[in-house]
This record gives sequence, structure tokens and C-alpha cells, in this order.
Amino acid sequence: MASIHFFSRVANLWRGFLSLFIADIETAHPEIAYENAINGMVEKYSRLKSATAAIIRRRDEISARFNDATKQRDQINSDLNAAVATQQDDIALVLIQKKNAIEAELKDAEGEAKQARSDADEAKNSLLSVKSEIDKLKAEKDRMLAKMSSAQARVSIQQQIEGLSVDADVIALDRVREHIKNTIAEANLGAELHDADLDVRLKKLQQQGGDVAARTQLEELKKARAAQPVGGKQM
Repeated sequence: MASIHFFSRVANLWRGFLSLFIADIETAHPEIAYENAINGMVEKYSRLKSATAAIIRRRDEISARFNDATKQRDQINSDLNAAVATQQDDIALVLIQKKNAIEAELKDAEGEAKQARSDADEAKNSLLSVKSEIDKLKAEKDRMLAKMSSAQARVSIQQQIEGLSVDADVIALDRVREHIKNTIAEANLGAELHDADLDVRLKKLQQQGGDVAARTQLEELKKARAAQPVGGKQM
């Protein structure tokens, strides 16, 4: 008994996992869910159609039996009138018994025929209702899958727009930009280091000293020239 309970629990667990697995697949592929639902409705329609056909056949059989009984009753009434008219009482008595029996049968057949007609109408309405549900489900499938496709396209576009900064081309361009900036910085650093070098500074100082000496000589020449008497000769 315990083992049966255990295997029953395992079976229920497996069905649960299978149900979740199928649900995940149908969520990822809604067309599968719609196809499964439509196929289920079509199968239900097929079974209901067979049942409706059996109900209609029963209605027709009861209707045919009722019509036959009605014809028999009419014939018995005609024969009974003829027997009474010809004073054939023995035949009349038999015909009266038949008439009573056929009228009882007609009464039962009338009730059955009424119920059969009601059952047939209800079955046909149910069949038409299921057919309508199948048509609506097919239309819904087309409409919802079109919406799903449109939404997926929009999501894809949004993801592409949001993901532009991580695209390979953009990443490569950013690397080029960084490389250019680094190269410029290295060049600037080389210039700064060159200006800070002692030899370079010394050469600049010497150049500045030469310039100062030349300027001093120039000033002395100007002073000497200015000190000469006007019209005098330069010594």
C-alpha cells in the first residue's frame, strides 16, 4: 500500500514537472498554445457532432414511428367505421382494441418525439456554439500572434537602440578615441620633459646670456656714438 502511494506521488510530481515544462514552451511559443487549444476544440466538436447525429437519428426514427402509427390509426378508424356500418360487430370490437392500443402508442410517441426534437435542437445549438468558438479562437490566434510579432519587433529595436554603446563598432571607436588622446598626452609629456631637461635649460640660459651681452655691447656703442662731438671724427 505504501509503495502504491509512493508511485502515485511520483506520478503526480512528474505530471507537475511536465505541466510546467509544457507551460514554459507554450509561453515561449504562443502559437503552440493556440494550436493545442484549437485542436482540443476541434476534437470536442467532432465528438459532439457524432453525439448530435445520434440524437437527430433518434428524433427521425421516433418521428417516422409516430407517422406510421398515425397512418395505422387512420386506417383503423376507416375500417372501424366500415365495420359499424355493415354491422360486423366482431370485427368492430377487434378494431376498437387496436385503435385503443395505437392511440396509447401515439401518445407515448408524441411525448418522445417532442423530447427528441428538443434534444436535437439543443445538440445542434451546442454544436454551432462550439463551431463559433473555434472560429473565434482561430481569429484570435491570428490577431494575437500578429500583435506578438509587432511587440517583439519593437522590443528588438529598443534593445538595439539601448545597446548601441556596447556594440563592437562603437567599442572599437571608443578605443581609437582613447588611443588618440593617449598619443596626444604622450606628445605633450615629451615636450614638457624636454623643457624641464637641465641641458635644455642651460642652452636656453646661454642663449639668453648671449642676448644680454650683445644687447650690452649695443648699448655701449650707442653711448659712445652719442658722446662724440658733433662734426668730429670717430677715433
